Amino acid sequence: MTVEITVVEDYEPCLDLRRAVFIGEQGINEADEWDDLDEQSTHLLATLHGEPVGTARVYREGDVGRIGRICVAETQRRAGLGAALVEASLDQLRQMPGLRAAKLSAQVQAQGFYTKFGFETTGSIYDDAGIPHRDMVLGF
Repeated sequence: MTVEITVVEDYEPCLDLRRAVFIGEQGINEADEWDDLDEQSTHLLATLHGEPVGTARVYREGDVGRIGRICVAETQRRAGLGAALVEASLDQLRQMPGLRAAKLSAQVQAQGFYTKFGFETTGSIYDDAGIPHRDMVLGF
């Protein structure tokens, strides 16, 4: 069976994955993980055999679409699921009228991954929840 990525209204499984990966594995403080953007975002959930294995969220910020909170369960890493989530996120953003670009905040160690999709780095490296990040942009 293959992984299925769908838009979900009930995004609690997405939050559970983020809790496991960002808070549990990466040690991010809960206060840094949770924000009011979840309520305005479109949430993508990847499932395998009905079990949640990955998530991402997208939302509009003016004429730019934002991709964020991409994470994959430890058991499914290095199998292409992260790439599938980025592609699905981009597909969602391309359906939103009037967007000129997609933007994300990449952990510095993951910049190379995002360049494969055409994202380019912008600005300087900054700290986000104790992890070095850099903004990346992909024009539409």
